[in-house]
Amino acid sequence: MGNITFTMIKPDAVGSHYIGPILEQINAAGFQIIALKLLKMSKEDAGRFYVVHKDRPFYNELTQYMSSGPIVAAVLQKDQAVTEFRKLIGATDPSKAEPGTIRQRFAKSIAANAIHGSDSDENALIESAFFFSELERF
Repeated sequence: MGNITFTMIKPDAVGSHYIGPILEQINAAGFQIIALKLLKMSKEDAGRFYVVHKDRPFYNELTQYMSSGPIVAAVLQKDQAVTEFRKLIGATDPSKAEPGTIRQRFAKSIAANAIHGSDSDENALIESAFFFSELERF
């Protein structure tokens, strides 16, 4: 298991002023933030990031949403980072997320679910490099 994961605080959570509380919860869970930036993705950038979903019916809606406002991209470090972070963020559907998880606390809906977390060690590296190409190695 790897020791890094990638996360994005999504436009709904940024727009609701949840950056601070979400980062606080991430820190409290023992993750070290090793890279962090606030940016606004273009629809094209969102399309490249979510290319794995290109043939799915929600792809256009997803890329439109992810380019609708600023996001916070971050690389996090901790033992078993991907697994531990997936527990911390909770289920995609906030109504099914465990109490106290980030999505249960801050998400508005399945579509506006506050935060992204890598689903594998391999994707953590790919997603981190997408936003932090200046970092050669984590």
